[in-house]
Amino acid sequence: MRFPSWKEKRRQKWPEAWPVCLFLRSGVIRAVIASFRGTVPYGLSLEIGDTVQILEKCDGWYRGFALKNPNIKGIFPSSYIHLKNAFVKNKGQFEMVIPTEDSVITEMTSTLRDWGTMWKQLYVRNEGDLFHRLWHIMNEVLDLRRQVLLGHLTHDRTKDVKRHITARLDWGNEQLGLDLVPRKEYVVVDPEDVSITELYRLMEHRHRKKDTPVQASSHHLFVQMKSLMCSNLGEELEVIFSLFDSKENRPISERFFLRLNRNGLPKAPDKPERHCSLFVDLGSSELRRDIYITVHIIRIGRMGAGEKKSACSVQYRRPFGCAVLSIADLLAGDAKDDLVLKVYMCNTESEWSQIHENIIKKLNARYNLTGSNAGLAVSLQLLHGDIEQIRREYSSVFSHGVSITRKLGFSNIIMPGEMRNDLYITIERGEFEKGGKSVARNVEVTMLIVEATGQTLKDFIAFGSGEPLASEYHSFVLYHNNSPRWAELLKLPIPVDKFRGAHIRFEFRHCSTKEKGEKKLFGFSFVPLMQEDGRTLPDGTHELIVHKCEENTNLQDPARYLSLPFSKGVLLGSNSQATKATKESFWITSFLCSTKLTQNGKVQARFFI
Repeated sequence: MRFPSWKEKRRQKWPEAWPVCLFLRSGVIRAVIASFRGTVPYGLSLEIGDTVQILEKCDGWYRGFALKNPNIKGIFPSSYIHLKNAFVKNKGQFEMVIPTEDSVITEMTSTLRDWGTMWKQLYVRNEGDLFHRLWHIMNEVLDLRRQVLLGHLTHDRTKDVKRHITARLDWGNEQLGLDLVPRKEYVVVDPEDVSITELYRLMEHRHRKKDTPVQASSHHLFVQMKSLMCSNLGEELEVIFSLFDSKENRPISERFFLRLNRNGLPKAPDKPERHCSLFVDLGSSELRRDIYITVHIIRIGRMGAGEKKSACSVQYRRPFGCAVLSIADLLAGDAKDDLVLKVYMCNTESEWSQIHENIIKKLNARYNLTGSNAGLAVSLQLLHGDIEQIRREYSSVFSHGVSITRKLGFSNIIMPGEMRNDLYITIERGEFEKGGKSVARNVEVTMLIVEATGQTLKDFIAFGSGEPLASEYHSFVLYHNNSPRWAELLKLPIPVDKFRGAHIRFEFRHCSTKEKGEKKLFGFSFVPLMQEDGRTLPDGTHELIVHKCEENTNLQDPARYLSLPFSKGVLLGSNSQATKATKESFWITSFLCSTKLTQNGKVQARFFI
């Protein structure tokens, strides 16, 4: 059969080219960048990523063959092909076209092709754990490959990235049962160029390194919120991530706070820092089996989830569900991509503050699933190394925006010049009277920071990373509970010059479930930020006095109440009779993390601020 001339081909009606991805080597080798079906006469079918060798070219078309099947030749559009540099070795019948690109890049390309086929088989065999881990590694290798190809890295940084790439390739090959290749540094060694003893030394060194891994001093947890899947949504939600030490029974990190819309998706999808966060500076002691990622979900809406929309126009923060994951589950692999966490709700709402502890302890009688199909879709990744190294290696993540969630307190390494002045307040619990009602109250706590002049300090209350600072905070509401437990942690990044003379005021309101949905003030507590001698509020739990008041009470003038005792501890030392008459109490826990202020009287006397 005669092959038609190019003039004859040009007279034929060619179809419009489909977008394709092809890679080719040097002048005669190319790589496919888009799939081509080959439906034209003498067309050669190609898939994205195929390597082709060019024999002829004419007016936007090439004639050649794919290296995977050199016996079949045909034509294909040049726009589907990307040229790559290469040289021909052993020209003739047994010639080889070898790319002149970096050997690590070549190895990555071929390895990812092999993994792609095997990765699909993992899904078919229902090997979900390795399926997700390999998917993460493949994406990470692709991102690192992109960094090397851009050529913007320094020489030393390029070597570090290549070492990291080859370590990932070797890990994946080992997990998939593939052959491991000998290396010097990150370069593959040709067995024909080295002796048997040298090969043995290289493999022995590999196993010795594997048995004694280098431990990173710092670790970081990347969290990305995807969506909440639940059939009975319809209200906006707040999702709060934190790290919890089940052995010490306390949180060890600040909170990552984000808002979801009525469909269970992030409210600000165009702002990655609102739904992505990096929990930074975790030491090796935090990577224990008794450290958990806890997720508390609060709905914003009516008091009862089943109430009609017209029943109440006032919005309340109400418990919705909780999810828990052991951080030990992330240690086997470096990530679990698109994980779906089960969401539970406590059987008794009064135990909401302990629901994560009950889930960790598997006290099944105290909680149940919020729904058979409820799940929280998140992406979690454990990163190792100092924060600057992480910024370099995962530049694509940081370039799009990510919020930073700190540990409670100082990091393991305090950098010179680091300035912090963060006061952490945990709204713990309260004891309230019925107040003449037949049932218990629905208590909401409002927290404000107030200056001596009565002015509210604006934008110094942090709900969590990912959320802008606010001027006041409203707690969630527990239905008909005179002894509510909240355990809500807040950070107050108040400047040093604002501490003296300022105080925190907590206002207590009963939230009505009637049609008007009124919130009636019935009491308040307060606590000064600084004592008269210049020392700050001491760390620990404080039992505050609840001062009764009416809805129309004017709290705008602090001078009217700042002379009153604020703490049961202060009152106990001065007037025990008044203590007995005060039945209502409110507990908070405070913790100061400051490079400027102190709670130590001796230090204060020596270094007066």
